[in-house]
Amino acid sequence: MVRVRVAAESDVDALIAFTPDPGFRAIEREQLREDFERARMRPSWAWLVEDAGALVGRALWWGRPDADVPLSLDVLDVAEDVDDRAGMAAEVLRAGHAALAQPAGSSLPQHTLRLPRSWRQDPAACSAVAWRRQACQRAGLSEELERLQHAWTAGGPVPAPSQRVRFRAGDDEEFVDLFARATHGSLDVETRRAVEQRGARAQARDDVDFYLSCPGERQWWRVAVDPDGAPVGFAIPSATPYHRNVGYLGVLPPWRGRGLVDDLLAEITRVHATSGAETITATTDTTNAPMAAAFDRAGYQITEVRLVLSAP
Repeated sequence: MVRVRVAAESDVDALIAFTPDPGFRAIEREQLREDFERARMRPSWAWLVEDAGALVGRALWWGRPDADVPLSLDVLDVAEDVDDRAGMAAEVLRAGHAALAQPAGSSLPQHTLRLPRSWRQDPAACSAVAWRRQACQRAGLSEELERLQHAWTAGGPVPAPSQRVRFRAGDDEEFVDLFARATHGSLDVETRRAVEQRGARAQARDDVDFYLSCPGERQWWRVAVDPDGAPVGFAIPSATPYHRNVGYLGVLPPWRGRGLVDDLLAEITRVHATSGAETITATTDTTNAPMAAAFDRAGYQITEVRLVLSAP
């Protein structure tokens, strides 16, 4: 008999030990255990499928330790010998979505698949994506976005301070204004979608609130100004629970096309590197070729592709 249910504390060890698909980059068991220990994952945010008492599927949502609801679905697995993996996964997702009520007006947590860069040439990776994509579509996660994960690692030269712009502090309201101005002509897919739905100012406010809530330090934030003191862009060094992070950078529309993205990225890298960061991570859409090229020039390496499945 197949049973879908929310996890109990006694299920955590089995959920962590479950064998994922080959072909994509599963989260390491050590990280899963740490996430459960630090309440980034919780039994109440984990759903499982049992067949005759045996664990055959799992869905693990992730959130901040102080949050009431999860932010993302980080793990979705069904055993290889299940006939209809997509159907079983969709069932456990629907159960989780129904139970993990989101605040009014917010979307379902998105699911991110971590894949090798050439995943389309790997049959195992294509198979791992195919049934998860079907399951997510049936459970309401029908939008797709492909992103590149980059990383800078210590050992190379640390960027020197920019000779074209200088950096200063700014208050939260100035950063809201800068975020709003930078949305015009943005190549970031999620930014464009959000602006279409809610407007630039509301999205800018959400962006500032999001980065304020991240583990990074507020004092890292920088406004980039030209020799006359006029803002030309901004840089937000940030952090995840696991690594220092590029966070966000934006060149204001009148100053685009002059290569200032390199100055802003160098400042973020310098802030982190000079404080001893061993790894700095960053993500950009595959469609944002200028940003990907800037990461390449700055010595960031592509570590994986992330396929993001989300609600419309």
